Amino acid sequence: MSEQNVSSYQLYNEKCNALTKEPEIRFAGIVDANGKLVLGGFKEGLTPYENDETKLQAFYNFVSKASIRKEFDESLGPINYIAARRDKAVLISFPFPLSKILLLISAEPNVNIENLAQKVVKIFTNVK
Repeated sequence: MSEQNVSSYQLYNEKCNALTKEPEIRFAGIVDANGKLVLGGFKEGLTPYENDETKLQAFYNFVSKASIRKEFDESLGPINYIAARRDKAVLISFPFPLSKILLLISAEPNVNIENLAQKVVKIFTNVK
């Protein structure tokens, strides 16, 4: 891994840690193009709903493939984020197309998705 990638990943890890300090966020992690969680994770002390590692890996892989698709980019523009509201959680993915990774967020089910998306963008674009 190049020095620039290591530096970027350290910054992403700090941002993921900052996100998990938000009360409504359960999980913040970076998933690579292969659907593998490379950093971040669940809020400290929180038990994931999907506690089987194989199921979590399959989910990361699915989200990665869905978020990096480009077939409608020319007509509709690139994906800013994909959100899914479930009974127990809201899931939002933010693709980083140039680096072929994505940020995956899991939040409490009553969260306002648009407000959460704005908060995530603010944290990830805030340069120290």
